[in-house]
Amino acid sequence: MKPSTDPRILSLAGEVAKSPEHNVPVILLKLKEIIDNIPLGSPELMKIKRDIYGHELIHYCLLVLGQDGSQIQGGWTTVCQIAQLLSNCCVGLELGEDAEEFYKELLPSAVENFLLLARRLQMRFINTAKVEEKDEFLCFFQIVADSLFWLLGGHVQLVQNVLQSDHFIYLLQGDNVQIESTVLAMLQNMLHMNSGSLQRIEGKTLHSILDEVVSKLFSTPSPIIRRDTTKLLLLMIECHWEILIFLRQSGCYKGFRRLLSQQETGTKFSQKLKQLVDILSPAVYQKVEEQKLHQAACLIQAYWKGFQTRKRLKKLPSAVIALQRSFRSKRKKILLELNRQKEDEDLRLRLQLQRQRAMRLSRELRLSMLEIVHPGQVEKHNQEMEEKSALIIQKHWRGYRERKNFYQQKPFLTEYKATVTLQRAALKFLAKCRKKKNQFAPWQGLQELSDSRRVELKQQVDDYVRRHSGSQMSDVASRELHAQAQEQLQHYFMGRALEGRAQQHREALMAQISTNIEQLMKAPSLKEAKRKEPELFLSRSRPVAAKAKQAHLTTLKHIQAPWWKKLGEERDDPKDELNVELETLFFGGTKPS
Repeated sequence: MKPSTDPRILSLAGEVAKSPEHNVPVILLKLKEIIDNIPLGSPELMKIKRDIYGHELIHYCLLVLGQDGSQIQGGWTTVCQIAQLLSNCCVGLELGEDAEEFYKELLPSAVENFLLLARRLQMRFINTAKVEEKDEFLCFFQIVADSLFWLLGGHVQLVQNVLQSDHFIYLLQGDNVQIESTVLAMLQNMLHMNSGSLQRIEGKTLHSILDEVVSKLFSTPSPIIRRDTTKLLLLMIECHWEILIFLRQSGCYKGFRRLLSQQETGTKFSQKLKQLVDILSPAVYQKVEEQKLHQAACLIQAYWKGFQTRKRLKKLPSAVIALQRSFRSKRKKILLELNRQKEDEDLRLRLQLQRQRAMRLSRELRLSMLEIVHPGQVEKHNQEMEEKSALIIQKHWRGYRERKNFYQQKPFLTEYKATVTLQRAALKFLAKCRKKKNQFAPWQGLQELSDSRRVELKQQVDDYVRRHSGSQMSDVASRELHAQAQEQLQHYFMGRALEGRAQQHREALMAQISTNIEQLMKAPSLKEAKRKEPELFLSRSRPVAAKAKQAHLTTLKHIQAPWWKKLGEERDDPKDELNVELETLFFGGTKPS
């Protein structure tokens, strides 16, 4: 069960809620009496702090720190006491559900209010002329600085917030020795507590802090400030090696090492000063550069190894699944193999039992038949059984022999089939060749005529000669005329094939010309055409290309001619001649529009 709230905190929270705003700081000081009476580290103190946070009394303390102390009852003393109270309540406070709000909102706001209060006290200290008031404000500033340092000791992550705050930069810009010493000591203690925070702040803020520290080293006459500044510079270089590189390479710090060497020796901080000068030497700088390269290489290796490890871890589930799948499939195959072997063994045993059972039944049947058969017929029965057994043995032997011969003759059968296939292909090829040869020599003479047909043809020839009597021709002249007729007939058949191919070529050209005409009719204008579209209309015909080039040149000549040469052509349209020339480029199609 959740423990009950302390009645003192409960009554105090009610009093704060009912009281006017100017009385709240004085009422909050009663928390100091409650906390001081409880021993440190006790569970009761932890419970009291949780109750204070739960009733938002810490938020009221935070609001008081942001106000001007001169306008509050009790003045700056009350504000400083509330600052101590706030740091005590925040240190050691452990929360459960509200931890994110406490760490991300309340603590950074508390740091900003502490720095704002310290800055106001610094301004009061500077603007006050009285010595007593200066000592009082200096005491208040020291109390606020101690409270802030106590808060940072309990929450180290807040060091980065302090270094990034503009109020802290203004605190470093002060010129009072005591305040400067306190701020430098606080910065040095913060770097001791959390040295890595210096590497996480922005470069502009880091350079501002470095500028203030270096300026104090050369501008202040106080040896105490110079000693603290030298120690602080050494600590900053130790925490962040890039500061050394910046001091060496930046033009703002040109001659920084020479000015350090000119500082007077024999002082209390001469050893630290010599150490700083030695660190700024070229040898140490080169060593730092090598160390930086080594750290960069280590960082790259760390990132690469982390990437590889994350990649392997990301693939690990799929690898485990694949391994499990492989193991299960292998185990399944082994189980299937074992089951198959078991089934084969069972089948073999069953077959063996069946054979034994069949043999036993056969023997029992033979014995029973021997008992039934007459003794005189036993010999005949045995002879019949032997003949049947011999026939079965011969049948199996002949089957085995034929199968063996077949496997031996199988390569010869394959060769025979291949030979038949080759012969069939060769015969087809020869038939094609003969067919092609017959196309060029179609006249092979007359077919053989029957006797009746020959007599009929001879009678027709005699009748034709009797009706058309002509000059007598010798046998030699007839043979020459017959030879000429055969030669002309052969030329006719040979030319017919060539003429057929020429006709096919003409039809293909006409089809191509029709396609080109259709493409030209549907083609876009030159303004709308893209880069590759004009290439589609280039003709492969040289006469057409020459005619197109001539028409193009004629058009260009007419366009580029001076105006006085066109005076006689105003009556006639110059485009008519161009259209006449362009019409000759189209064959069998419509005229261009």
